[in-house]
Amino acid sequence: MSTEVRVPTLGESVSEATVATWFKKPGDPVAADEMLCELETDKVTVEVPSPAAGTMGEIVAAEGETVGVDALLATITVGDAKSAPAKETKDDKAKTAQASSDSNGDKGNTDVMVPTLGESVSEATVSTWFKKVGDSVSQDEMLCELETDKVSVEVPAPAAGTLCEILAQEGDTVQAGGKLAILTGSADGTVEPQTRPEPSDEASDDKPAASGKDVEDAPSAKKAMAEKGVSRDQVQGSGRDGRVMKEDVARAAAAATQAPAASSTPAQAPRAASPAEDASREERVKMTRLRQTIARRLKDSQNTAAMLTTYNEVDMTEVMALRNEYKDEFNKKHGVKLGFMSFFTKACCHALKEVPEVNAEIDGTDIVYKNFVHMGIAAGTPTGLVVPVIRDADQMGFAAIEKAIAEKGARARDGKLSMAEMQGGTFTISNGGVYGSLMSSPILNPPQSGILGMHKIQQRPMVVNGEIKARPMMYLALSYDHRIVDGKGAVTFLVRVKEALEDPRRLLMDL
Repeated sequence: MSTEVRVPTLGESVSEATVATWFKKPGDPVAADEMLCELETDKVTVEVPSPAAGTMGEIVAAEGETVGVDALLATITVGDAKSAPAKETKDDKAKTAQASSDSNGDKGNTDVMVPTLGESVSEATVSTWFKKVGDSVSQDEMLCELETDKVSVEVPAPAAGTLCEILAQEGDTVQAGGKLAILTGSADGTVEPQTRPEPSDEASDDKPAASGKDVEDAPSAKKAMAEKGVSRDQVQGSGRDGRVMKEDVARAAAAATQAPAASSTPAQAPRAASPAEDASREERVKMTRLRQTIARRLKDSQNTAAMLTTYNEVDMTEVMALRNEYKDEFNKKHGVKLGFMSFFTKACCHALKEVPEVNAEIDGTDIVYKNFVHMGIAAGTPTGLVVPVIRDADQMGFAAIEKAIAEKGARARDGKLSMAEMQGGTFTISNGGVYGSLMSSPILNPPQSGILGMHKIQQRPMVVNGEIKARPMMYLALSYDHRIVDGKGAVTFLVRVKEALEDPRRLLMDL
């Protein structure tokens, strides 16, 4: 008896998808609800679970094919199969490690597995190994770092022992629950010296001299040393007990590059480098999955929307005065700092009511007007730009907005945002001013029709009541989809934002 695997409902206004990855091949045993494949749409990634336990039959839609809703993807031959693997807790992992150790006899081998990567994330790329074969490790010591298209995940050692085999090298793609490496050691964590391979002379020369204390350097520092080609003995640790931090590696790398420059002979004429020599000084690094996703979406935005940008400037005198007057009292009452983002969020919500097409989107030949504001706040993170969404921002006060921005920003920096928290936005604000940008043209976040770019506040001479005065000025940029928003609407929106910020009392009066 066989059962069909079909394309599930893909979401509102989405009628087709592309088959991205098959996790199973014909003949593989599958359990009920085990993930079979992953589909990609222009909005989200959808995982397709097995409707029944059995054996994988024919795959009808291969990777790369475009399929419609309810299209046939594959068939399952119903029968006995393994149960779907349950999500492991920390206690479960410890039991698994112990069971693996017991089942491997005297050698006490322990498998290092890919941890649960998060909702809707099924695979990752091995970014950095902090240990090499033959190294001794302690329980919970960081072994390697994985990268997904959302977050970076550090993999700790499930038990103490010696790293005897690495199964997934740096750059390899691994599935959730896959095997990364094998540790060997006795059940009580004692390392077995006879199973550890003898290091070569070259390897021993690179090792730093042993210090008085066994200090574990920061995983981020180890990764930085590997990327910059800096050895451990070149770095002076500034952390506790001499622990090397990421900043220490940056200083050591800068000192290493300055030393050759200082020792070069100035009288010697520079020699033209050949292309081969130039290539030897280049560094090729594979794009992270998050960066690939960002690149694809930004290019899709340019290819789809008729994007145009209009500019204005705002005098921030009144907002700054109001903020300075009430910031201490605001923080004392609400437990959060009063920033500029809440003023801009409220001003945009106010302007979107008057110019609703900036808060709308195109769906085929229809225009979908949103009678609510889900505000996207672009945030820079160490791994790339993300846009968490504050839902129903038009119904929130200053304190609620500031708390939401602080909470989303912290989760973004820690790589803990879920896909749901980054979907459904109707308008976006991007603040390039925090990095010193004076003026830029932000790119739309599809399917949205508008994005506001904030910039650096800078004192400039302005004519006020016939007199030249220094005023804190900021350039504003509104990028919009000209297919739905006319020039009049875009300019009107930007003027309303300017008016609300230059006289914040208008927000209270709904003017």
